[in-house]
Amino acid sequence: MAAYLIRRLWQMVPTLIGVVLLVFFLFKYFGGDPAEILGGLNATPEQILAIRQTLGLDQSVWVQLGIYLKGIVSFDWGKSWATNEAVSNLFATRLPATLTVMIPILLLDVLLALPIAMWVAYRRGSLTDRSIMVITTVALSISFLVYIIVGQYLFGFQLGWFPVQGWSDSVWTNLVTYTPLPVLLAVMVGLAPQTRLYRSFFLDELGHDYVRTARAKGLTENTVLFKHVLRNAMIPILTNVGLALPGIFVGSFLIEVFFSIPGLGREVLLAVNRSDYPVIQAVTVYLAVITMLINLIVDVMFKLVDPRVVLK
Repeated sequence: MAAYLIRRLWQMVPTLIGVVLLVFFLFKYFGGDPAEILGGLNATPEQILAIRQTLGLDQSVWVQLGIYLKGIVSFDWGKSWATNEAVSNLFATRLPATLTVMIPILLLDVLLALPIAMWVAYRRGSLTDRSIMVITTVALSISFLVYIIVGQYLFGFQLGWFPVQGWSDSVWTNLVTYTPLPVLLAVMVGLAPQTRLYRSFFLDELGHDYVRTARAKGLTENTVLFKHVLRNAMIPILTNVGLALPGIFVGSFLIEVFFSIPGLGREVLLAVNRSDYPVIQAVTVYLAVITMLINLIVDVMFKLVDPRVVLK
């Protein structure tokens, strides 16, 4: 196991280097001029030149690349060009709000989709199965923006069950007051594709010979489903969860904007509009690292779920 982990971590290095270089040169040659954006429409050429000198944009590309790589190695991304706030402080203050929204969405997506998918897979071809498949198909065809608009109008303005916007310094207050509505809408969106996908995984396992053998031995349906089918279906399910984690993080950007949640996603969108490269580059690189680590963790969990898996 240790040798596998070391080898996988070492293999991440060239991938990370490629991501870092790609991010730097994309923003350098294909992005807008940050000095002109920060200076505004009425800025004079002298003012724009002064901004470029302050930001270090007047130096050669290789000097800028060296500063950029040094910041990555030292975990010091400098300060935001737009707000002059340290990028490290920005992460420390915005990330908790994002996690407060992300973690409940991920947990509820998995915990609700698994039993529903197993139930409809067991009752394949029944009226219940067909009804749920129709409902999930309709849910998949509706944009997330529609869920947000209708959800805010219905649950926030008409029924008054949840506040549409707001945030506080208390994690508990945020969990019970401000996050239920965005989490509810996000789970409604994510539950449909997860249910359909997990149902296909369970159906594939239910068609194997070991299920018929277990039933022939007199095992109860609960034992067959939860001890054998669920365990064998966990590998593709874990793979899907690992792939969905970065997507949930990106999806939280939209939630934070519409619900005015002071999270990292909303800050990234503001940074994109302001061409605040240090913030965008830091988030991009960190998201790449998180994605690679999640893939590694999922691979290790394969071994824990199924001892027959050999890590090479």
